[in-house]
Amino acid sequence: MPSARPRLLYVTDLAYPARGRRYCDEDIHLTARLREDFDLALCHPRDVRALMDAFDAVVVRNSGPVLGYQDAHEAFRAHAVRTGARVYNPLTGHADMAGKQYLLDLTVAGFPVIPTVDSAADLHRLPPAERYVVKPRLGADSIGLRVVSAGELPALTDGTVLVQPRVDFAYEVSFYFVDHDFQYALYAPDPDRRWRLQPYEPTPDDLEFARRFIDWNGIGYGIQRVDACRAQGGELLLVELEDLNPYLSLDALPEAGRDAFVEAFRASLRRFLAV
Repeated sequence: MPSARPRLLYVTDLAYPARGRRYCDEDIHLTARLREDFDLALCHPRDVRALMDAFDAVVVRNSGPVLGYQDAHEAFRAHAVRTGARVYNPLTGHADMAGKQYLLDLTVAGFPVIPTVDSAADLHRLPPAERYVVKPRLGADSIGLRVVSAGELPALTDGTVLVQPRVDFAYEVSFYFVDHDFQYALYAPDPDRRWRLQPYEPTPDDLEFARRFIDWNGIGYGIQRVDACRAQGGELLLVELEDLNPYLSLDALPEAGRDAFVEAFRASLRRFLAV
């Protein structure tokens, strides 16, 4: 059973060089606030397996792309499953936590997602486009992403990559959830500056769009970010469902918004530890 002051192992890579973002600032702010309720230690993702048994739960936050420490991540997951360790977010997500297969699954299921295929035999299923995006199945943070012409696709589509039409969009927008509760939305008015974010007031239709993916993923506890683009026709299309370690861009929120998120995060952790 958790102690009176639960012990949290907070996983972050404070030195990860994210483009346009400072992971360390966000996690310093969050851990300072969480210490009001929890006994807490920070941990690099490569050290989780060696340290996790001494804590009531592991909280995975800004730990960077798993590709940078794949062996350590697999050892951590295997140990967590074997011992029944509490991990937040729970390791049951079907989205980025498990790779990019979900983009294929959602395409087949008819969800509003950028059309995605992974084989040369399925290229005809994609709408015609001037350029196409090719990215690794296990990619993250745009690592390995390429923009190519249609003529280059057959030679590149070997099952290890995903192919999507390059969408001409008006802007990108992200919806942030704690458990299944919407918290805030941010958008990038300039498509060339993905991380120059501003608060966004979602419409009821926007929230219905985002909640559809949260419901599909089925995680009972945790932080998720639904990334979408506003196509020229006005519709939203899913770009990514981040359910492992979504960066929160809290610095783009007013102080009241940051405080509200922290309170939702702390309440979620309390509920999670009480289960």
